[in-house]
Amino acid sequence: MNWLNSEAFTLFDQHIKWSDMIGNVIGLLGLALGWRRSIWTWPVQFVSGLILFTAFATAHLSGSAGKQIVVMIVAAWGFWQWNRGRRQTQDGSIAVRFATWRERGALVAAAAVGTLAVGGLFTAFPTLSWDPWPDAYIFVGTVVAMYAQARGMVEFWFAWLLVDLVGVPLNFANGFAFSGFVYVIYGALVLWGLRDWWLRSRTATRPVPEGAPT
Repeated sequence: MNWLNSEAFTLFDQHIKWSDMIGNVIGLLGLALGWRRSIWTWPVQFVSGLILFTAFATAHLSGSAGKQIVVMIVAAWGFWQWNRGRRQTQDGSIAVRFATWRERGALVAAAAVGTLAVGGLFTAFPTLSWDPWPDAYIFVGTVVAMYAQARGMVEFWFAWLLVDLVGVPLNFANGFAFSGFVYVIYGALVLWGLRDWWLRSRTATRPVPEGAPT
């Protein structure tokens, strides 16, 4: 599997690795499937995490590599959650909704505490990461985003946007140019996906007029 970490080509003086390119293209497909509320988003994200793990592990980015392990675990859990959710709806679709204020507070608190904890660990052991705090931020932010996605919360798109803000410069700085380019595309997909889920959540909560068929 050494070829995965070899150079595929050079673009704008940036060296593109096979693992970086393949993993992120698959991840991009997974995000698009999430936008369409397809349950296949989770197996695709699992494969993307597996490939990107090999890329980040060899680059000594422990936070990003560890993130991929968590991505694979959450992807398996998300598949189970969405599969169960489909069985609970009449049309077999995935129900989406806005989180309650309590849930939003819990997500923000988990992100803050998690980032402090992981960032503190990376700072205490510098060999774990070249960029402790950005690495920790992306690690925890991705976990929070995927958790919210698994629960069908519209807020998961906002979480991905916040991850993108740090992910783009971090990937370019650490030699993963293709990841940086893909993160920019992620941003566009996130905005479209956010709009779609937002509209679907409003439709799902709209009251049915009396006497109208359900």
